[in-house]
Amino acid sequence: MSSDCHPSVAGTAAKRGGSVVPSRNAFTLVELLVVIAIIGILIGLILPAVQSVREAARRTQCKNNLHQIGLASLNHKEAHGHLPTGGWGGQWVGDPDRGFDERQPGGWAFNALPFIESNPLYFLGVGRSDSEKRTQLRIMVETPLAIYICPSRRRAVAYPNKKSYFNCEKPDVVGRTDYAASMGSSRYTGGGSYSSLAEGDSHSPQEWNSRWGTHYNGISYRRSMVTTADIKDGAAHTYMVGERYLNPDQYVTGNDSADDQNLYVGHDRDTLRETRAPPAQDRAGWGAQHIFGSAHSHGWNVTLCDGSVRSISFSIDAETHSRLGNRMDMLPIDASKF
Repeated sequence: MSSDCHPSVAGTAAKRGGSVVPSRNAFTLVELLVVIAIIGILIGLILPAVQSVREAARRTQCKNNLHQIGLASLNHKEAHGHLPTGGWGGQWVGDPDRGFDERQPGGWAFNALPFIESNPLYFLGVGRSDSEKRTQLRIMVETPLAIYICPSRRRAVAYPNKKSYFNCEKPDVVGRTDYAASMGSSRYTGGGSYSSLAEGDSHSPQEWNSRWGTHYNGISYRRSMVTTADIKDGAAHTYMVGERYLNPDQYVTGNDSADDQNLYVGHDRDTLRETRAPPAQDRAGWGAQHIFGSAHSHGWNVTLCDGSVRSISFSIDAETHSRLGNRMDMLPIDASKF
């Protein structure tokens, strides 16, 4: 009789050497564990590569941000005869009715707004009464801009604010920046300033310097108006704007005194950095407040005064780094060291 007459046997077993062997319809436990182990190994191999590709993309975006900022600063120089001023101090935000020179209390990031296609933000409050303008400027400082944020470090969102400002209603949240203009190799001397526009306007440059410190040798600082002729070391050998060091513990808190303002303020550690000390990679628990640096593992990015963007090692020669911050020391730069 054929096997067709015995479906119960034919459907569940096969004959091998006269014996009946059950068919296999699933993995054994050992086989399943082997497959899981292989998948785990593959994920372990692929994940670092994916993370590396993502970080490379973030570094590229960071460099593009600095490229656009550099172009904006150079266009500002073409339009107004000088690079963006550093403003007055950390308790002042930009004012659209105050022009682009030493009378402007806002810093370089505010003054660059018209040159990064952010005219509506720059002109918030223009021509308004004092009370109306204070409200409009609060809206401005609450607005984050992706171009001023390094994607390797944090998101371009508004962060908690604890500071008050002379010419703006106190905001609950603010837009911040991961980039700083170079004030040079001079020592940072506070961000204080006069408490009223009229008082600030009534004092001479000498009185400003006597009260708040002398001029710096970089390209942006309190009431600066640096021209091409002022960059005596050459645009290709002078820092303009670069990534700034931050303590990772305080990326989002606003508790770091070097990251507690907004991107629209004047002369402050939030918007300006010096080159007296070498740059560094962000690291938890270390709150260096005056230096350049980044969240990247391979170095930090900076745009020079000719508009070019360079990726520079954290181990750059300290003397070379200092000289690149000083626009007018007339000392030679060894290009192989940066």
